[in-house]
Amino acid sequence: MNWIEIAGHTGAFLSGVTFIPQVYKAWKSKSVGDLSLTMILIVLTSTIIWLFYAISLMLWPVIIANCVVGSLSLVLIYFKFSFPK
Repeated sequence: MNWIEIAGHTGAFLSGVTFIPQVYKAWKSKSVGDLSLTMILIVLTSTIIWLFYAISLMLWPVIIANCVVGSLSLVLIYFKFSFPK
């Protein structure tokens, strides 16, 4: 594995874990009132577009990272509608 692949995998990993602290905090506090639904929907839309791009080029680090981010975005959307205001 060369340094470009290592950089790609590292960037994909860091992108993939960006929402984990937010999801954990929202789950523990049962509060998502300060989260912007618009922001989450924009992230989800960009994730879907990135997935189409990455799948067409078989870029596995990007595919995996965007699957994780997309899943976490869906969890936050679920929290947004299920936790009391």
